[in-house]
Amino acid sequence: MRQEQFNLTRAQTIRKEIDRLLAGVQKPVIVAIDGVCGGGKTTLGRWLAVQYDCNLFHMDDFFLRKEQRTQERYAQPGGNVDYERFYEEILKPILEGRECDYRKLTCSTLTLGEPERIGWKRLNIIEGSYSQHPYFGNPYQLCIFLDLPPEEQYRRLLARAPEKINRFAEEWIPMENQYFEAYAIRDKSLCIEMR
Repeated sequence: MRQEQFNLTRAQTIRKEIDRLLAGVQKPVIVAIDGVCGGGKTTLGRWLAVQYDCNLFHMDDFFLRKEQRTQERYAQPGGNVDYERFYEEILKPILEGRECDYRKLTCSTLTLGEPERIGWKRLNIIEGSYSQHPYFGNPYQLCIFLDLPPEEQYRRLLARAPEKINRFAEEWIPMENQYFEAYAIRDKSLCIEMR
């Protein structure tokens, strides 16, 4: 794991909170890791998946298919994610105590892959921007928001994908910020700065 994107002390704080939740009643525990792109959501999700016997789902697998990409849809805060499919394929089965059929979006073709059967587990980590979309209601026992100062975010994104930095700056970051502000995502979450 890249050390610059992973702060073990902060991750251990999150782990303690998850341990507290798991020690409670025996219903599903669902954790949302939302936040700015480049903030370390995927890294934290993968680290937690190593620490626990849990499922890890990525919101990046639920971006819109080609036929869904309309101006009307993009005008909605958080509208660039297929929240309807995420609810039906992932959240609803978890809450009902059954397996999921997880279809990942292939970004190069904007089509769905074959379903992958994922067994039910008590702990489920939902990682990625838009994981707290209000369409889902409030199924989470813990909501986390990973934040970064803008200059650190830019530095990380430039190092990760210099060829996409303009799309991040002009398209993806503004869409995320619109979603964060429209639905007060930071206010509803345990906010952690991951510098």
